[in-house]
Amino acid sequence: MLLVFSKTTGYRHASIENGIAAIRQLAAEHHIEVQASEDAAVFTDENLARYRAVIFLNTTGNILDDAQKAAFEHYIHAGGGYVGVHAASDTEYGWAWYGQLLGAFFKSHPKIAQATIHVEDSHMVSTSMLPAQWVRTDEWYNFRENPRSHVHVLLTLDESTYQGGEMGHDHPIAWYHDFEGGRSWYTGMGHTPESFSEPLFLAHLWGGISYAAGLKS
Repeated sequence: MLLVFSKTTGYRHASIENGIAAIRQLAAEHHIEVQASEDAAVFTDENLARYRAVIFLNTTGNILDDAQKAAFEHYIHAGGGYVGVHAASDTEYGWAWYGQLLGAFFKSHPKIAQATIHVEDSHMVSTSMLPAQWVRTDEWYNFRENPRSHVHVLLTLDESTYQGGEMGHDHPIAWYHDFEGGRSWYTGMGHTPESFSEPLFLAHLWGGISYAAGLKS
């Protein structure tokens, strides 16, 4: 079973409902049950133990209290999976452990634009279906720090193909890592409602969910 968590206390993305529907459809195709919630009370040791992965879908702001944070940490330490989609990096800036799990916090973004993504690792389940140069439209995040030193980078942005990039020649936009007993996968994409009807983005997303959940496909 998967948990899609989309609580927001800051900016709320119009694409959240599209994302929930898309994940439900992807999971149904793989015979996986999905529960979606914006109630942080689901973050208890007993309840989280039911899920193969927890997906932070465009969450924003401070969304969990101290007890709920502790339960999520226990969940990861017990082998659970975390998936962060887009604004999951605009979440819980004061929670240092979450920042380590996530990889890097959001800093800023220019206006929505078309850009070219370079596939750095084409062997991972969330990138094996992608073209080496992937051109698509989204809201492209700059991050507060480059996560490369402590995550495995999958995709990088070519800042020469759009305006407003602030990270230079090395601009990771999707990555993963094993973390404190669990698994973490993040994609900076997924701002627009249209993202969740793009076959390649959906394949990328499901690949990340599959990794985090420990699924074979």
